[in-house]
Amino acid sequence: MRAVVQRVSSASVRVDGAVVGAIDEPGLLVLVGVTHTDSADDAAALAAKIWGLRILHDERSASDVGAPVLAISQFTLYADVRKGRRPSWGDAAPGPVSEPLYDAFCRALQDLGAHVERGVFGADMAVELVNDGPVTMVLDSSELRRGDVRRFVS
Repeated sequence: MRAVVQRVSSASVRVDGAVVGAIDEPGLLVLVGVTHTDSADDAAALAAKIWGLRILHDERSASDVGAPVLAISQFTLYADVRKGRRPSWGDAAPGPVSEPLYDAFCRALQDLGAHVERGVFGADMAVELVNDGPVTMVLDSSELRRGDVRRFVS
């Protein structure tokens, strides 16, 4: 799984003009992509890592302050742009594989104590955010696998 994590002052997502998820206080916006080899263990490890990252003000984590999370599925995080000008989406898992893992990621955050707002899986979404810092980073569960992921999972 791949995630782009942004520290935000606020963020929202709209589908067909209606707000379907929003955070109106400092927290995290997380764009989540799934590839073919991902598992529920990857979802749990990535959620735990993000929840514990000390990227909020005063080197605090979302878990330290109970910061909300807006999680949005984003298959384009697995775009392959090495050849030509048209991205390939072959590395992105199809909906029947990725939707349950996106749900597992959100549930893992909730199980850790996070208030999670969501986008709508597979929908055409408009995301608005106020990036705080700006602080933006990319995490990949394959990198967590190389380390000891057990230390990230409660």
